[in-house]
Amino acid sequence: MRKLVVQQWVTVDNIAAEPDGGLSFVSGAPFDDSVTDNPFQNRVMELIDSVDTMILGANTYAQAKDYWPYATEQGKYGQKLNGLNKFVASRSLDDAPWGEFAPATVLRDPGGTIRKLKAQPGKDLWIWGSLQLMRSMFESGLIDEVRLLLCPTSRGAGLRVFDSSQDLTLLEAAGFDNGVTLLRYGVPSLRSASSSALPG
Repeated sequence: MRKLVVQQWVTVDNIAAEPDGGLSFVSGAPFDDSVTDNPFQNRVMELIDSVDTMILGANTYAQAKDYWPYATEQGKYGQKLNGLNKFVASRSLDDAPWGEFAPATVLRDPGGTIRKLKAQPGKDLWIWGSLQLMRSMFESGLIDEVRLLLCPTSRGAGLRVFDSSQDLTLLEAAGFDNGVTLLRYGVPSLRSASSSALPG
């Protein structure tokens, strides 16, 4: 069974987007193919090597479509990202072009499609940003792993990663020289959570 992984850049006060939707707190530089000993860059590449499908919400797609298909400065990372199978969850879009690359497929029923994709052979599935979609997939019990890229800053206001109670299992905490900490969490299945609540 393929995993559904979500990744969010986040501040220390749990903000994933500023009030205007901005991400000025994101601590990153363009991917440099000439550098091979950068632990943070290597972990970023590790994720994209582990997936073959990227799933976006409509807002994240709108923010990404005019940059990433043309981001030659992102080197191998950008090439691999643009080459992924892409899906966009949207009620209003009829199509979702991605520059000269294969367009994304528009999803009307993201939960149903993700269930089918998870049952198919292949690498893992990746929800990129897309808070509303992430929260919906949490409610459906479809998310298997959460990766938070924790930036050493706060914003005080904005959209928070979680707006409801979630029980997670820490898988890894790794700090990097750029100040970012990677936090990986496993998500207990609904079945497991329900079983653990039973007496005896």
